[in-house]
Amino acid sequence: MGMTDDEVAIHDQLNALRVQVKSIEYSKVVLIGDIILDRYIHGYANNLNSNAPVPVLRETRREEDVGGAAHVARGLISMGVETHLFGVVGDDRAGISIFDSLEDEGVRSTGIAIVEGITTTVKNRLLATRESLVSEEQLLLRWDIEGDEEIPSEAIKVLFEEAIIHLDKATAVILSDYGQGVIVEEGVKTILEAALQSNIPVIADPKLTGLHHTHGVDWVIFQANGLELMRRRLGVESGDEAAHLLIKNHDWKHLVVVCGAAGVTIYSADGSSVHAECTLTDLRQMIGLVDAAVVAIAVAISEKLSVSHTAQLVNAACECILAASSSDSFVLNRDDLVDRIGEMAWNLQVSKR
Repeated sequence: MGMTDDEVAIHDQLNALRVQVKSIEYSKVVLIGDIILDRYIHGYANNLNSNAPVPVLRETRREEDVGGAAHVARGLISMGVETHLFGVVGDDRAGISIFDSLEDEGVRSTGIAIVEGITTTVKNRLLATRESLVSEEQLLLRWDIEGDEEIPSEAIKVLFEEAIIHLDKATAVILSDYGQGVIVEEGVKTILEAALQSNIPVIADPKLTGLHHTHGVDWVIFQANGLELMRRRLGVESGDEAAHLLIKNHDWKHLVVVCGAAGVTIYSADGSSVHAECTLTDLRQMIGLVDAAVVAIAVAISEKLSVSHTAQLVNAACECILAASSSDSFVLNRDDLVDRIGEMAWNLQVSKR
């Protein structure tokens, strides 16, 4: 049995994307957002605690990695995109660790302000398996270290002013909001105005409580559970209806909904929508999923891809993360993305023989 016309079109899209991703043209992204340190603690959970019904983790190793906007920056750099990162860290060990990691990987850190008295946010994840019985780790617990200190308004003002200076020749602006105080209304307003004047598309990964910061943004990213929550708040019957209402209310051009096993859907201001099916049968984890989608959208903008091609590229990027094992770093890179796109095209062709 051969492929249908729609399947042939998807197959051709994937092959074209694979070629484009292998030879990405020059692009430059200005990225502003909250910078976080991710810590992963691995071990065995063989027993329950005798005083409470919780597992006892015997630690075997731990890793630290940059998170938040810095994690997006790593993905962009790995795709060959010139990246200018702007954010804030505290004058503490976690902040220094972030600087060291970024410099080791060639990410420009000159746009990161070190603010005395601010606590750098650290997200600790405990990942464990049952020794000799279960091969794949699972997330047991996440606990966050973060301060209640406000970032000084002057520091935020300078941050956005510096970001605006770097808009020259930029192909996209990314706002990465983790609710840590960098993405504020006045700063966002100034950079959106500057980006609009220079005809630079803006991508936003917002907190649901910060949607008022995103009015007029070109690309907005939700996870499926976020869209469902907004559907309930809006009191509408379907996610599709909620998506188009959000686009209208906030004057977005596109809303990208990342759905894990259900793939990726892009809703557009003209009332249309495009869906890309997830091709994986074994989903291992979701850490870094939205960050990978942000990177893929930035690449799609630089390559001037259609919405349909963008959906396929974002879906492939998400599959790279969904298929990652717990020993991976959960960051998108070009080689993995090229391989994933090629595998998706091949599997589609083989399954229809």
